[in-house]
Amino acid sequence: MQMLQNDVQGKATTTARGLAMPMLEFNLLRWFSLISLLIITAVAGGLGYVSTRFVVRDSVERDAMLTAQFIQAIALAEVRHSQLPPGSTMGELLDPRLDQQHLQFSPALAESTRVEFLDHVAHLPDILLANVYARDRTIIWSTNPALIGERIEADGDLDRAFHSRKAVSASYHQANDDREEQKFQREPRSLFIENYIPLFDSQGEQVLAMVEIYKEPQDLARRIQRGYVLIWASTLVGGALIYFGLFWIVRRAAQLLHLQQDRLVANETYVALGEMSSAVAHSLRNPLANIRSSAELAQEIAAPAAQKNIADIISQVDRMSRWVRDFLVSLRPTSDEAEAVDLVAAIEDTRLAFAQQIERNGIRFRYEGPALQWVNSQPLQLTQILNSLFSNALEAMPEGGLLCAQVSVQDGQRAELVLVDTGKGMSQQQERMVFKPFYTTKQGGLGVGLALVKRIMERFGGSVSLSSREQEGTRVSLTFNIAAGGAHGAQHSGRRG
Repeated sequence: MQMLQNDVQGKATTTARGLAMPMLEFNLLRWFSLISLLIITAVAGGLGYVSTRFVVRDSVERDAMLTAQFIQAIALAEVRHSQLPPGSTMGELLDPRLDQQHLQFSPALAESTRVEFLDHVAHLPDILLANVYARDRTIIWSTNPALIGERIEADGDLDRAFHSRKAVSASYHQANDDREEQKFQREPRSLFIENYIPLFDSQGEQVLAMVEIYKEPQDLARRIQRGYVLIWASTLVGGALIYFGLFWIVRRAAQLLHLQQDRLVANETYVALGEMSSAVAHSLRNPLANIRSSAELAQEIAAPAAQKNIADIISQVDRMSRWVRDFLVSLRPTSDEAEAVDLVAAIEDTRLAFAQQIERNGIRFRYEGPALQWVNSQPLQLTQILNSLFSNALEAMPEGGLLCAQVSVQDGQRAELVLVDTGKGMSQQQERMVFKPFYTTKQGGLGVGLALVKRIMERFGGSVSLSSREQEGTRVSLTFNIAAGGAHGAQHSGRRG
């Protein structure tokens, strides 16, 4: 028997190690948290940057278009107001060096028309600086007199405006000291815009002069700032909502995967346990049969004083044979169809089965609860549960103590059995591991009892929990679904001791 026990214990340990062997797991939640945060941050930052750039560019281009239309409208209006000959344009009048070359009107009329136009330009709202360029890139007029007469050689925006014959605009946040034409009389406070507005000849084909306007539109700057805040706030909130929404979904999926993994490991454990149990049953069956046969033969010739001891041997052998048979049955795949079982009667049957051990250990047993309580289970499975719990409780009290069973009804739908002993209890580490298959603190134990209890309870929609303190005892709580028609069973209280 000792060799058999060692063999079984060795198999259990090997199986437990195989199932508990650490594996390199892919932590879905952790990797999703990191990678999705990086991706969403990058996408949100990119969208925010593109959106703000679009807002600025669109706003600047629109402001440039309106400014160009306004300047060109003023130029046309001043030409008409001065009653210049048909075909005359403001572009012809802006260069004072050409006043003597006009044949259809006098230099004085050209100057007066030019002065009126430039006065309107100088008093544009939000203006920082205004320059007028001749075709040779010479500044022929400016709101900053120090710039008049300067020739700008290397200015890509100016050259592009002359060649494209379209209004060109650009936005800046800081004046460039290297550019001669950006000599402002006051420093801009924030965003400022540079506009190049071409003025054409009468055929509209050749650029005769270029008006450069630097302006600091305060209202536009405020609207752009509000756009910045709105875009980045929306991007931040949207990105956070997407991240946390996906995080919740992945977290839920990770929990379900973990649960499925635990169930898979448990199923593998119970398959291995079933195989071991079959080996144990076959190994024990013949020795038990031989022990019983020998005891029966001894009983026929034994003295009366030994008859009681031999009868105890036969009774315990029969009990162990039933336990092995029931243990094997409990591990077989069975249907989850529950039956109505009297929990109180099952507790009493278990007490009677352990009566000799209870008496031998000097343990007092007490029952508190109704005389009848029907629950959803199966008789054989419920017996297996109670046998395992009673056996653990009695082994925890070798020098006597109190074992109390309490049955109560919870909210009319569930019944609770609480089994409390005053034994040696468990440490916190043991309490956390107690429902793990093949974990045991007993010398020679297999560590399958409470794992089976948990599996059987969950099979019928119940649950089990355990709390314990060292040197104070253990409390096990079983929660059952009340069987149909059993909720209104006898509710009067009874005590058995």
